[in-house]
Amino acid sequence: MAQTAQLRRIDSIENEAQRVFALQRAAYLRAPYPSYEERIERLNKLEGILLDNQDAIAAAIHEDFGHRSEHESKMLELFTCVDGLRHTKKKLKKWMQPERRKVSILFATAKNRVIPQPKGVVGIVSPWNYPLFLTVSPLTGILAAGNRAMIKMATNSSTLCALLAEKFGEKFDESEVAILPGVRGSEFSSLPYDHMIFTGSADAGRTVMQSAAENLTPVTLELGGKSPTILCDDFDVKEAASRILYAKYVNAGQTCLAPDYLFVPTAKRDAFVEAAKEIVAHRYPDPNDTSFTSVIDEKSYRRLRETLEDAQAKGATLVSLVPGADFNDVHRKIPPHLVLDVTDDMRIMQEEIFGPLFPVKTYDSIDDVIEYVNVRDRPLGFYFFTHDKALEEKLLYGTISGGVTINNCVFHVAQHDMPFGGVGASGMGHYHGHEGFLEFSKLRPVFTSPKIDGLSMFYPPYTKQHSRLISLLLKFKR
Repeated sequence: MAQTAQLRRIDSIENEAQRVFALQRAAYLRAPYPSYEERIERLNKLEGILLDNQDAIAAAIHEDFGHRSEHESKMLELFTCVDGLRHTKKKLKKWMQPERRKVSILFATAKNRVIPQPKGVVGIVSPWNYPLFLTVSPLTGILAAGNRAMIKMATNSSTLCALLAEKFGEKFDESEVAILPGVRGSEFSSLPYDHMIFTGSADAGRTVMQSAAENLTPVTLELGGKSPTILCDDFDVKEAASRILYAKYVNAGQTCLAPDYLFVPTAKRDAFVEAAKEIVAHRYPDPNDTSFTSVIDEKSYRRLRETLEDAQAKGATLVSLVPGADFNDVHRKIPPHLVLDVTDDMRIMQEEIFGPLFPVKTYDSIDDVIEYVNVRDRPLGFYFFTHDKALEEKLLYGTISGGVTINNCVFHVAQHDMPFGGVGASGMGHYHGHEGFLEFSKLRPVFTSPKIDGLSMFYPPYTKQHSRLISLLLKFKR
């Protein structure tokens, strides 16, 4: 009986997703090109929801994690969302303008233009690790481009999802934006969207892409991976450690762009370890307090414990960075660790870590580091620390990744006037700022033929005159 009721509830949720999709598609067809004023109104509504519910949003994220500092939620998610919205509103009128393009010599008096038009209904599948930012950031570009949006948030973000569904329902008609609590990923991603954006693991991304392929739905995938970090010999060890360790341990390492492993010069490894002990012990004197985030769920907590045990069993040296700190099985807290003497047969070097464990490798030749990075999957982020411009160029142009932060980590993601996206195994497509507007638009080329059609000289039947005209065209240089 209970199983039957559960199945009926699931069917009801899936039918709801189909109903909302049909509603949004019909609304799009009635009004396929929202005005600048309509788009600004929607972006203002979105900003208002965030600003009016700051504390409730931070509390909901805390509840979903089990423990997460409101300061991290407000700084890393709320602020970045609002900052991105304000940048988009400032630039939107310019982005919407048709762009003039040059015409072929055959049509000298013709006109070419490219019009960015809304694609229609866009599906967003957002993850749990930055549930607000990774929902609102793509939504900003989607609404700016004039689309409608359906949102599926992660199961681990159920409290935030319920809150946002309520608040969005108060401000938005569901034909504009709808959050769908409880919908299954397979059902959500199988709808025939005009575009879909997914943020999550590579395995889940493959499944989403397969579902989208059934409907020929274009996708933007943000997938993460093992982002390398390189400390070069000329950069101050303590300063680099201060910056690297913030990016690594914020959100307890549960960041798709977190430094995943570090290369340090062999002669400077011990200095880095000592700097790390001092810095992390100061920042997180008690990993059980409010400053340090819980691992999201029991499955992830056990995976990280097993990853650490696997490394130790295979010869790695574990360095706990907070003296006296222990694992907290109740609140799923793992003390920040460095993992030294790692080898490639260890699980920690084979999988994205997504936790407060940081492998440290040593090197004597930067060429060996570049080779190591290049033979592996292309990462979402790439970080290196150097003041040597020649070395910077070598590292920048000798590798490829989704994005790069030089002399820090992660923060290219917070630059709203630059595209954000992966490459290869770390994803495809770009969003944020203008690139987000373009990603969720159809750049529609429009050619207006001139009154006098020069092409008429080339109509058949063909003669020697046609051959002479073609020869002249081939010789002509603009």
